[in-house]
Amino acid sequence: MSALKKGKILVTGGTGYIGSHTVVELQNSGYEVIILDNLSNSNIKVLVQITAITGKRPQFIQLDLRDKVALTEFISGQGDITGLIHFAASKSVGESVKEPLLYYENNICTLVNLLGAFVGRKINFVFSSSCTVYGQPDVLPVAETAPVKTAESPYGNTKQIGEEILRETADAGSDLKVIALRYFNPVGAHASALIGELPNGVPQNLVPFVTQTAIGKRDFLTVYGDDYDTPDGSCIRDYIHVVDLARAHVAAIARMEAEKMDSVYETFNIGTGNGNSVLEVIHAFQRVNSVALNFRIGAPREGDIMKIWGDVDKAATVLNWKAELTLDDMLSSAWAWEKYINSNPY
Repeated sequence: MSALKKGKILVTGGTGYIGSHTVVELQNSGYEVIILDNLSNSNIKVLVQITAITGKRPQFIQLDLRDKVALTEFISGQGDITGLIHFAASKSVGESVKEPLLYYENNICTLVNLLGAFVGRKINFVFSSSCTVYGQPDVLPVAETAPVKTAESPYGNTKQIGEEILRETADAGSDLKVIALRYFNPVGAHASALIGELPNGVPQNLVPFVTQTAIGKRDFLTVYGDDYDTPDGSCIRDYIHVVDLARAHVAAIARMEAEKMDSVYETFNIGTGNGNSVLEVIHAFQRVNSVALNFRIGAPREGDIMKIWGDVDKAATVLNWKAELTLDDMLSSAWAWEKYINSNPY
């Protein structure tokens, strides 16, 4: 029996943090990749790094998904695209509380534009969803069958709405198949230290703020709250290595290409199944990298969930994927990346 032919995959937001790591894993798995990105929160030089890692430069188109005409025109000229992985979105919980309209435009309007551009065509769609769709779960670890609660932030709400749009579109009898990956907190960097998380401006996520504080770009790190109902009082999250996360997207594409889906819409939790507190991450970073970190306790941040980690059994048994890298791997690779980019700025 001949091997299943791998398709051409369109990756929106493919020069971003998770997107670039996923492009690497797709190309290493034999897929042809086209990246669409407006470079609003990434750097074109990432393409050079992807090429250095994989030996192949992905096709790149600079395009803003809010431009419906330009998007539709581009997609209409790409008849051989078989898969779509959609990362392009704004992603900060805190920022979304302050600028909700920005998040509804960037995360919802762009998704509708993208789906509209593919109307009438068969497409395998992997959606970058989030554990924020669960709100603060009643039961931990949280499974895919848990009820979706009112979102704690506009960001989380955009992920809930995005999933609803995709489910309803797929159920309407189109040629759309969707796997929504509800992932937890991606951290770390590629083992080569050539790509990693590089936010524009002040980081909104924990680990890049940790590494930037450790290297001296930030004076101190604020821990948002130390009196939550957790063992050390700080918030708990399920941290997952970005390379493990990237490989989950490849597994999702492969599942759809092999026509193994049980329905036209599926969801999977993508995490380690373990929770670590913010203070645990800080102490682990100092231990693993032998670096002292200046941090202080601040007030709780609006929109933050107290504690969450995932039940990842479904991903292991159905998607045939599981996380392999440890918290120490995440923090050592993040530090290696910070040192690299500090010496070799984009």
